[in-house]
Amino acid sequence: MIALITCVVLIGLMLLGVPVCAAMGGTAAAMFAGLGYGNILAVMAQRIYNGTTSFTMLAIPFFILAGNLMNTGGITDRIFNFAKAMVGHWPGGLGQVNIVSSVIFSGMSGAAVADAAGLGMIEMKAMDDAGFPHRFSAGITAGSSTIGPVIPPSIAFVVYSSCATEASVSKLFAAGFIPGFMMAVAMGVWVYYTSVRHHYPIEPRMPWSIRWKYFINAIPSLMTIVIIVGGIWSGWFTATEASIVACFYALFLSCVVYREVKFKDLFKIVYDSIVTSCKTLFIIAIANFLAYFMTHQRVPNQVIEGMLSITANPTALILMIIFILLVLGMFLEGTAVILIVAPIFLPIIAQMGMSQLQFGVIMVLASMIGLLTPPVGMSLYAVSSVTDVPMLELSKEVIPYVIGIIIVLLLCTFIPPLCTWLPSILV
Repeated sequence: MIALITCVVLIGLMLLGVPVCAAMGGTAAAMFAGLGYGNILAVMAQRIYNGTTSFTMLAIPFFILAGNLMNTGGITDRIFNFAKAMVGHWPGGLGQVNIVSSVIFSGMSGAAVADAAGLGMIEMKAMDDAGFPHRFSAGITAGSSTIGPVIPPSIAFVVYSSCATEASVSKLFAAGFIPGFMMAVAMGVWVYYTSVRHHYPIEPRMPWSIRWKYFINAIPSLMTIVIIVGGIWSGWFTATEASIVACFYALFLSCVVYREVKFKDLFKIVYDSIVTSCKTLFIIAIANFLAYFMTHQRVPNQVIEGMLSITANPTALILMIIFILLVLGMFLEGTAVILIVAPIFLPIIAQMGMSQLQFGVIMVLASMIGLLTPPVGMSLYAVSSVTDVPMLELSKEVIPYVIGIIIVLLLCTFIPPLCTWLPSILV
C-alpha cells in the first residue's frame, strides 16, 4: 500500500507541473512526515549528499564536459562528414548518416542529450538542406540520440553499476555494444522503408579517394573511442579516469589540432557543462533520498511479495518488471528510475536466475524508451527546443523508433547471450 501511495503522490505532483526533483524530494519528505518519521528528515541532507559523492559518479560531469568539447571543437562535424561519405548513398541518405553518426558519437560522450542537442543540430541542418521533411528529420535525430547511453561509454551504465554489486562498469560497457548496434539496425530499417516509400533524397556515391580523405580527417576524432573503451578494457584506467582522459583528449583536439576552440570559449563550455552536470546530479541525489525512503519502509520486500503472489513464472515476472519500467520512464528521468527501482528488482531477478549484467541492459534500454515518451522525455525536449517541432508532433514521429527499441529490449530479455557473450570474452 505504501508503494502504491508513493507512486500516486509522485506521479500526481508531476502531472500538476511540479519539477521532477521537487516532486521526488517532496514525496519522500511528505511520506516520512505522514508516517510519523519526521525525525528522519534530519538526515535528508546527508542522504542527498551521499547520492553523488561516490568515485563512480565522478564520471558523469567529465563525460558531459567531454561531449560539450566535442560538439564545440569540430569533432562532431568530422564524424558527420565521415559518416556521410560512407553511407550517404544508401536508401535514406542523410537519415542513415544520422544514425551512423550517433553510433560513432555514442562511443565518445555517453549522453543522449549531448547527442541530441550537439550532433543533432548538425544532422538536422544537413537533412533540412537536402529536402527531408522537418518532422522526419527531428524524429530520427531524437530516436538515434538514444543509442548514445547504450553503446559505451554510458552514463546510465555508470549509474546502474553503483546499485549492482555483481556488474562492473567495464562489463556493462561491453554488454551494451550488441544491443546498441541492434538499435541502430532497427532504426535504419525504418528509415530505409520510409525513404523508399516517400522517395526521400540520397547523397551521390563518393569515390573511395574522397571517402579515404574524410576518414583521414576523422582519425583523431575516432581515436577517442579507442582511447576510452580500449583503456577501460585493457585495465589502464577506470571508467571515471577514462572520462577525465576523454576531456583532456577532446580539449587537445579542439584547441591544438583543429583549433576551433579559443581560450575565451572555454568559459562557456565549462559553464554549460556545469549546468548540465548539476541538473543530472541533482536528480540523482534526490532520487537517492527517495530510494532511501523506499528501503526504510521495506517497499522492495512489499513489491517482491506482491509480484510473487500474482505469479512465480519467470517470463511473466520479467514482463511485469519491463512494464513497470516503461511506465515509470514516462514520468521520471532515466537515471532516477535506475536508482529507485534497481534495489527493488535486483532481488527478484536473482531469484529468477537472471544476471545483473543482463538486467542492467534491460533497465538502460527501458530508460531509453523513456527519453522518447512524454510527459518527461528528455531527448524529445532537447530536439524540440532546437528544431521548433512541437512536442506532440515529435512524439508521434518517434513512435517507430520506440517500437524498434522495444523489439531490441524483448530480444535482449529472452536471448541472454546478446548481453552476456561479449563481456565474457572481452572483460
